[in-house]
Amino acid sequence: MFMLNNVVFRDILHIDKLEIPDRKVICLFGESGSGKSTLLKMLNGLLTHDHGEILFQNQSILEYNPIELRRKVVMLGQDPIMFEGTVRDNLLIGLDFSERERVEDAKLLNLLKELELSKSLDDEADKLSGGEKQRVAFARILLMDAVIYLLDEPTSALDEGTEHKVMDFMIHRVQQDQLTAIFVTHSKEVAEQYADQIIYMEDINKKEVISS
Repeated sequence: MFMLNNVVFRDILHIDKLEIPDRKVICLFGESGSGKSTLLKMLNGLLTHDHGEILFQNQSILEYNPIELRRKVVMLGQDPIMFEGTVRDNLLIGLDFSERERVEDAKLLNLLKELELSKSLDDEADKLSGGEKQRVAFARILLMDAVIYLLDEPTSALDEGTEHKVMDFMIHRVQQDQLTAIFVTHSKEVAEQYADQIIYMEDINKKEVISS
């Protein structure tokens, strides 16, 4: 799915070689500042590497139209953005970047329920708590026609019980639809419980080579 060869980004990342398989749940694990979020952003074109090559589906990531790439490779950041308007507005706005038709309210409510969120679709999105915003943003990307989900600490604002329920749902969805998820977490327990493969940043990031 992704292949990285001699990829350098500033003094943050230097990856000699990394292959990320498809149809798997992959965890990027490492200390703060180890380049986890930077790597995710490079995989969907939010950041451009300074040197080397990143291939997605055997094609250079630089050759993709950025919008087309982000339709396939969707990212949920640490601090999800809520747009002006209602919960419904924030869920449906993601469809502007996909080829799906409008989704009925019943399906939206069911998706929120699966994510342990009981809110009216008419509630104002900017009034939600941090954890509620995180789940609305999670639901928003699940409505898109993506093949890869990049999740940067997607449950950081949730309590432990809700975190596990949301992760359970995410894993089920990825496996059911034969998709790929690459997530970042600081929790070794979450990494070991949910990932098919754990990529340790200290093993792949040779950034000390750059500064020597």
